[in-house]
Amino acid sequence: MEEYKKEFIEFMVDCQVLRFGDFVTKSGRKTPFFVNTGYYRTGAQLRKLGQYYAEAVKNTFGLDFDVLFGPAYKGIPLSVAATIAISEKYGKDIKYCSNRKEIKDHGDKGILLGSPINDGDKIVIIEDVTTAGTSIEETLPIIKSQGNVTPIGLVVSVDRMERGKGEKSALSEIEEKYGLKTTSIVTMAEVVEHLYNREYNGKVIIDDSLKSAIDDYYSIYGVKE
Repeated sequence: MEEYKKEFIEFMVDCQVLRFGDFVTKSGRKTPFFVNTGYYRTGAQLRKLGQYYAEAVKNTFGLDFDVLFGPAYKGIPLSVAATIAISEKYGKDIKYCSNRKEIKDHGDKGILLGSPINDGDKIVIIEDVTTAGTSIEETLPIIKSQGNVTPIGLVVSVDRMERGKGEKSALSEIEEKYGLKTTSIVTMAEVVEHLYNREYNGKVIIDDSLKSAIDDYYSIYGVKE
C-alpha cells in the first residue's frame, strides 16, 4: 500500500472522520463504520485533505481536465481544497465549481458558484463517499445542463466497497451506467488492512470483535463475486 494511503487513513482517524460503532447510512444501512467529511473543520485539515485528493486525482485522471465539480454541500470545500492543492503540488490551475441547492435570482445568478462551466469543458466530480450512487444521479443533470461538456470521472475519499442498487459496487454501477471512471483515495479493504490488530496512538482501533462486525456487514452488503 502506498505511504500516502496509510497516512490518509491515520489522518481520518485523527480528525474523527473515520469512526467505528453503530451507525445508519443515508441509504438506511446499519453499519459498523462511518465516514463523515464534515469533521474536517480547520484550515490545516482541509489543506492536507486537498493534497490527498490531488494525488488520487492525478494518479487516475491526470491533469488534462478543466473543472473539479463538488456537489453541494460537502463537495464545496472539497473542490476548493483539492484545486488549491493541485495548483500547489503540480502547478496546474484547475477551475472549481459547485452547485447551489437553491437557484439564486440576484447578483451572481444561477445554480452554480465558483467557475462557470463552458462548452468543451472536461469535468471531474469530487465527493466524500458514495454508498448507493444517489448523489451522482442528482449531480450529472446539473453539469450536463450547462452545455456541451464531458464528465470524465468521479473521485471519493473512501470506497466503501459495498453494493449499490444491484449486485455490483456503487462505484462499478456508476462506471457502467454513466461511463465515468471512478477512483478513491483509499478503499475500506485498505483501511482494515492498515488498522486491524495494529496499535495506533496507544490503542488497537480494529480489534477482532470490530473486524468480525465489519465482516458481517460485508456478508450482507458486500459485492457478490
